[in-house]
Amino acid sequence: MKHIRLLFVSALMLCAGMTQAQKYVGGDISLLPDYENANAKYKDNNGTAITGDMMDYFKQQGWNAMRVRLFVDPSKASAQHQKEGVRQDLEYVKALGKRIKDAGLTFLLDFHYSDTWTDPGKHSTPSSWTSTDPDVLAQTLHDYTVDCLQQLKAAGAEPDFVQPGNEITYGMLWQTGHVYPAGGGLNGGTWDNFAKYLKAGILAIRETCPQAKIVIQTEMSKVENVTNFYKTLAPYTNDYDVIGLSYYPYYHGQLNWLNNLLSTLESTYPDKKIQIVETGYYHKWYPDDAKYPVTDFPNWPASDDGQLQYTKDLIATLNTHPNVDGLYWWFPEANECGVPWQNAVTNSWYNAGLFDNETGKARKALYELHNFAGTSGIEGVSTAKTEGAWFSLDGKRLSSKPTVGGIYIRDGKKIVVK
Repeated sequence: MKHIRLLFVSALMLCAGMTQAQKYVGGDISLLPDYENANAKYKDNNGTAITGDMMDYFKQQGWNAMRVRLFVDPSKASAQHQKEGVRQDLEYVKALGKRIKDAGLTFLLDFHYSDTWTDPGKHSTPSSWTSTDPDVLAQTLHDYTVDCLQQLKAAGAEPDFVQPGNEITYGMLWQTGHVYPAGGGLNGGTWDNFAKYLKAGILAIRETCPQAKIVIQTEMSKVENVTNFYKTLAPYTNDYDVIGLSYYPYYHGQLNWLNNLLSTLESTYPDKKIQIVETGYYHKWYPDDAKYPVTDFPNWPASDDGQLQYTKDLIATLNTHPNVDGLYWWFPEANECGVPWQNAVTNSWYNAGLFDNETGKARKALYELHNFAGTSGIEGVSTAKTEGAWFSLDGKRLSSKPTVGGIYIRDGKKIVVK
């Protein structure tokens, strides 16, 4: 009985720890349905086929949150961008969002407010939003956001976190909302216009999904851009909950730069949580367009082990910052294994995902991400009757020893099944 009591106490301590510091870890899985429809072959790290819903598999590895992007009308995007992955209209997101919610996962919704990709280099206004009057555009954005959120709620896909804009370091709805992070307009845009659009989106979220947390996302191309952006934004609005960051070392630089930025943000905005809403690293074929060469990261070669070490080092850094409570891997589901080349999901392989495009095998980093959260969904493992039983990381009791590789709970301990 002493052994059983210890297990019970340990489980209660785990639950208490989760209550005190909820963290979110997962990925942006916006193309997962397309890969599934193309019959991509997903396997664990040992090459065993993953059966059942991929949501369940991710949960078994300790993931508890998923991010999905939403475009206004992706059918209007260029053929090139559509083949890169611009396909997520509202119907698509309603179906995928419901899967996420039905699996008991946290849902982060990412409004792009465009028909195609938005990032620091492009933020085109949706083709159907034809007015150039900032007041009209702000109202259109507000009404569109309300309509999307209402439909998502009706579909059983209410988001828990919402981004009113993707990587908005240089504004949104160009040209009228095109700005410099440190203040001033670009190409005819103004901060007054941009703030009007952003506040319209925030208001729509507060009205429609009052429980949702609002994430304002920038990216780390220049550290000063991030700090300048939030400083310039402050006089316009403080009505958001989370500072969201994109961090890719091959584009954004050394990990110590991120570490210093996080310290600055925590001291300047102590009331805000911080999330890395996009990150990734290559497990093969380092990108030709990288701003920083692989030689800058000697501990992170473009290999399975290099990607794993990057993940470990990133998590170790993030876990020193108490305000950082979210980590999302960008495009983890990329996997062309088993997909005929004539029906390829994308027009080029992305080799910074968490599956190998050639073999379909999961990369080691997939199994490392749960260490960011520190604990898992093991709340249910809290009675003396569980001794010897197997549980998934989300607390679901299994009928027998698992046959699919992954991390499981047995007798109060995490066990790797290969």
